[in-house]
Amino acid sequence: MKHLAVLFLVAFATPAFSQSLVSPEVHVDGRVTFRLQAPTAKDVVLRCEGVKPATMQKDDKGVWSITTEPLAPDIYVYSFLVDGLRVLDPGNPVLKYNLFSTENQVHVPGPAALPWEINEVPHGVIHRHHYKSAIIGDERPFLVYTPPGYDPAAPQPYPVLYLLHGYSDAEDTWTTVGRADVILDNLIARGLAKPMVVVMPLGYGNAEVLAGGWTRLRTPEFQAIYQDSHAKFRDALFQEVIPQVEKAYRVSLDRSARAIAGLSMGGTQSLYIGLNAPERFAWVGAFGSGGLDADFEKIYPGVGEATNAQLRLLWLACGEQDGLLGINQKLDGWLKEKGVRHTWTQIPGAHSFRTWRPLLAQFTSLLFRDTP
Repeated sequence: MKHLAVLFLVAFATPAFSQSLVSPEVHVDGRVTFRLQAPTAKDVVLRCEGVKPATMQKDDKGVWSITTEPLAPDIYVYSFLVDGLRVLDPGNPVLKYNLFSTENQVHVPGPAALPWEINEVPHGVIHRHHYKSAIIGDERPFLVYTPPGYDPAAPQPYPVLYLLHGYSDAEDTWTTVGRADVILDNLIARGLAKPMVVVMPLGYGNAEVLAGGWTRLRTPEFQAIYQDSHAKFRDALFQEVIPQVEKAYRVSLDRSARAIAGLSMGGTQSLYIGLNAPERFAWVGAFGSGGLDADFEKIYPGVGEATNAQLRLLWLACGEQDGLLGINQKLDGWLKEKGVRHTWTQIPGAHSFRTWRPLLAQFTSLLFRDTP
């Protein structure tokens, strides 16, 4: 009841006053002021990427506020803790939708050179598709980005990247949070990436993998459920999604013009699918792979020196402050022992889109460079 009362008081604060409350307010020097009207709350804490959790201060009108130090240009995820209960900012409609824990986003603008900043360049188009999966047994979506000037009758088919999301995210997260379409628009306009079609499917292969939320990850049975989800997702990708894409869009059917990559869970899936199906993908990328099975010999039985002749690029990356850095480094070491050529990249950053956005820009700039 206490938590319900907090939510009620936050949601139904004096309407006229709430409408005049600006939050977040981004200042020209990169500082951000957050505000929340919660007159009866005893304690309000800001939780924001790049900012240490800090108690906000209440004024005589019941408005809690805090102003950060200048933040580097980026997109930050945040929420409030009101008397211990996580609450969204009612003054900010920009959300990072998540199946377990939706939060707000705040954009601290930066120079046009940053790949995720929207610029006056030609823009691609995001298309949404739905289909009934006979393999997984549900209705599911996938998104398709077509690059600026996409021509369905082009004499040369477009290369295609299958881009996978992380655990607890959905098929649209790479666009709504990762700004994958903005990144591609900018790179293509600058001649730093080849025009490509990008397919973003929903990445869960069974319902059980989401049951129980974050606490399920720590249970003994989860790894088997996780691997089953990967296997069924792979089958749906091969038998349902890829055929639909290749029927509806002018994309190459040649493996040399087909890539797969993803973040966290999507990175693990990209490795599991791509390394075990080199006849389908010549380009494989993984960013901060999550839930990796450390028995690499079992998961990637065909990987060895022969892989070098099959892949154009195997690109692994992780943030230096990512809690999954260790297992990803072990995979890097194992690939070296197997004599498999690959690129290993570490950049400053945690398990966050603040790390994955620049990694996506790096990876996509390398794709399809030796294809027509």
